Amino acid sequence: MSTRAGADGVVRVGVVGTGVMGTDHARLLARSVSGAVLTRVTDLDAGRAEALAAELGAGTSPDGPSLVVDPEVDAVVVASADATHAALVLAAAAAGKPVLCEKPLAPTLAEARDVVAQLERDGTDHLVALGFMRRFDPAHVELRAALHEGAVGAALVVHGTSRGVTAGPGATSESSITGSFVHEADSVPWLLGSPVAEVSWQAPRRSSEAAEGLHDPQLLLLRTADGVLSTVEVFLNARYGYDIRCEVVGERGALALAESTHVVALTTRSTGLVRSSGFAADWRPRFADAYRLELQAWVDGTRRGARHPLPGATGAPALATARDGLRAAAVCDAAIRSMRDGGSWTAVEVPA
Repeated sequence: MSTRAGADGVVRVGVVGTGVMGTDHARLLARSVSGAVLTRVTDLDAGRAEALAAELGAGTSPDGPSLVVDPEVDAVVVASADATHAALVLAAAAAGKPVLCEKPLAPTLAEARDVVAQLERDGTDHLVALGFMRRFDPAHVELRAALHEGAVGAALVVHGTSRGVTAGPGATSESSITGSFVHEADSVPWLLGSPVAEVSWQAPRRSSEAAEGLHDPQLLLLRTADGVLSTVEVFLNARYGYDIRCEVVGERGALALAESTHVVALTTRSTGLVRSSGFAADWRPRFADAYRLELQAWVDGTRRGARHPLPGATGAPALATARDGLRAAAVCDAAIRSMRDGGSWTAVEVPA
């Protein structure tokens, strides 16, 4: 692809969506990512967008489509509501601008299929990267490298855990899959180097903290093409903190992420020695490095005119592609179909 950068080699970035995720992306681009300058932000809440723009020295656009075609924007980050992703990605690609889209690519498999088909027909799929930031998380990268170097022999079982403090407004059993489990739908096959072949949705007793329409927690079983069985617990209302875990059990040992805590206290009480841990309230502290590294890789690739996935040093992470987003959507679709069919093992069907 052609290099998208100003005359000084700096990529002028516009961010669509200034909620928690978009605000974090905008601040990182303005303060922590080299080779980029934040030029535009937009949000349905115009006041929120204006306040962020004033904080970071950027301008505002009236809406997402206007930002995409703004001549002061070379590349676009999409961090708006899931339902807006498909149209904004296609608009950016049609304008010849690299776009980093937060997951998911689209809310449904059918929409994701249509997006990828259009991009591939137009020859613009190389402009699109998906925000699966675990590929850049140093702990996940280290775990994957150790596994592929044979540290524990062949993988047999993967155990994943994804817990949050509380579900967002309007969360449903389906959105728990497409909005949270989608990370494991990408990270498990990325970790193992093998696609997910079939999925089974299971669930224990429903938590009393879960709103109507949401079965929480959920347990997803994934079987990859290499025969490895993965278990993924998704618990949106765990209350105690944001907690991400992953363990790979191999033929000669096990690899696991370190506990994602930031405060550990050892205290003596009347009952004896007590170990307590403080967990973050959301994903930002846990994956701060991952988001920064992902954005830096995207900007670096955009400046060089590199096709995605970004080529780098041996073993360096690669940005997820639009087709990676389609594969993840297919895994989520199989999980939802399994849920609606009593937990049956359901084949993952990735559109050609």
